[in-house]
Amino acid sequence: MATPVVTKTAWKLQEIVAHASNVSSLVLGKASGRLLATGGDDCRVNLWSINKPNCIMSLTGHTSPVESVRLNTPEELIVAGSQSGSIRVWDLEAAKILRTLMGHKANICSLDFHPYGEFVASGSQDTNIKLWDIRRKGCVFRYRGHSQAVRCLRFSPDGKWLASAADDHTVKLWDLTAGKIMSEFPGHTGPVNVVEFHPNEYLLASGSSDRTIRFWDLEKFQVVSCIEGEPGPVRSVLFNPDGCCLYSGCQDSLRVYGWEPERCFDVVLVNWGKVADLAICNDQLIGVAFSQSSVSSYVVDLTRVTRTGTVAPDPMQDSLPPAQQPPNPSAPLRRIYERPGATGSEPQRVKQNSESERRSPSSEDERESQAEIQNAEDYNEIFQPKNSISRTPPRRSEPFPAPPEDDMATAKEAAKPSPAADVQFPVPKAESAIIPATRNEPIGLKASDFLPAVKIPQQAELVDEDAMSQIRKGHDTMCVVLTSRHKNLDTVRAVWTTGDIKTSVDSAVAINDLSVVVDLLNIVNQKASLWKLDLCTTVLPQIEKLLQSKYESYVQTGCTSLKLILQRFLPLITDMLAAPPTVGVDISREERLHKCRVCYKQLRSISGLVKSKSGLSGRHGSAFRELHLLMASLD
Repeated sequence: MATPVVTKTAWKLQEIVAHASNVSSLVLGKASGRLLATGGDDCRVNLWSINKPNCIMSLTGHTSPVESVRLNTPEELIVAGSQSGSIRVWDLEAAKILRTLMGHKANICSLDFHPYGEFVASGSQDTNIKLWDIRRKGCVFRYRGHSQAVRCLRFSPDGKWLASAADDHTVKLWDLTAGKIMSEFPGHTGPVNVVEFHPNEYLLASGSSDRTIRFWDLEKFQVVSCIEGEPGPVRSVLFNPDGCCLYSGCQDSLRVYGWEPERCFDVVLVNWGKVADLAICNDQLIGVAFSQSSVSSYVVDLTRVTRTGTVAPDPMQDSLPPAQQPPNPSAPLRRIYERPGATGSEPQRVKQNSESERRSPSSEDERESQAEIQNAEDYNEIFQPKNSISRTPPRRSEPFPAPPEDDMATAKEAAKPSPAADVQFPVPKAESAIIPATRNEPIGLKASDFLPAVKIPQQAELVDEDAMSQIRKGHDTMCVVLTSRHKNLDTVRAVWTTGDIKTSVDSAVAINDLSVVVDLLNIVNQKASLWKLDLCTTVLPQIEKLLQSKYESYVQTGCTSLKLILQRFLPLITDMLAAPPTVGVDISREERLHKCRVCYKQLRSISGLVKSKSGLSGRHGSAFRELHLLMASLD
């Protein structure tokens, strides 16, 4: 009988380089749990399919960093707000810009789609909240009341209310049909980062930088309970689809809470750092976090998480105060939302406040926005369904397979022979035979070769001469290697002191020793201004060799140098090659054009190598994926 494989409760799914610059915002598709949208400082919005390495589509048009993104419920529209205050809406299935909305005077901090009508709410650093009609390209309402930036907006499940959270420590509830504030919920002592409506009952949860989560009764407009002692600022919360509990994405952990009375059902350790968004699909919770240009996704198996019942012990704290046994009501404690049809009640229209809010974007603005399909196969699979009934990603997609537990007991059990077929899980492509840069022992040498043999009673005691002979074994060879390297570095240094960087690099290449080239590039990489176009023509062939090296330090240096070249010279190279020929003789331009052609040819050669290594796992894979993104214009 086969031994069952014990799987993990939480695990890291993948890590991708999402943008050529830093990621500034992201959102998960809540319906499928498989679609991810990211906004970056490169002014792009990129779409990804979870657990796939390649970008599906890249949306352009913004001229400043994208600060906020949001998908609508069917995952057919996406809205993105920029640092300049502009908002753009794209139709993903048609792969085109739908609307450009102007009116905010500062960066967009939060966005949300109305659950039924074609409306978008936006919150800004200018403290205003605006409700936009996508069909008419106009602002329907402007809500004023916050005194600082509006960090989060959420529509109620029935589409009648809008909740807003801001840096002024307050949560406000707005009546969309009346166009006025219904209630204000004070109590937090820090900026409120997130609000979330209960899926069924008149209940609202809010999370703040003061490390508390508060639950608000939307019938009595008062606090129900308050959970304190979060390990860090609360940035991400999500109710379970049936409303039985609330998930809080904390620093490196997922916490599961009840609210009447307040209690913690379970704590799951997840090394996701500061998680940015959560979604649930197939009894799995998907969490995404970003750092600089990288985005990581994580999975928690909710079938192994306690969601109701008694309080669970917290592995991150020494102890938790005792909690009461939760009640088990047979019916909801509050009113239930009445969800209207798609043509349900819309916000009443009022006179718009200014010409800038009424004006539509020019056709010129919308022509500047593009949807660049990066992966046609994934795009057609997700956004081009074969019929109106079946849509991919399907609502009942397969759950992500869990890797086995990596504790010793489970490893021993899994290692036992079994007549049944082994269960195999997909794993990232492993990097082959890379020698790490940080290691505790030399490569190819054994410390035992340099030490006297262990004394055994039957053996005669070693004399001093024999012991010294064993210790010095290989010493002369190592001295010759180091002496030669020192001599080569002295040669390069002598040329370097003359101030001729190009000649010093040429001399290092002529020595035909990659270790010398690496030492020199580590110096040049520290000062980007030293890089010139003619230097690139010499260094690029060496970079190709470094990227294929078995030494991690060589690969790292090669990646750093190539990234600097791409960032500084790739636009110049492509512009020079695309420019029409000039009239007359311009020797300097001809020389520059020749260098650009040489560099372009070398970069094309390297791009194939980078693409082949972009599927690797770990730090190398991330570096190669970032380079592959930078080299996309070469294709």
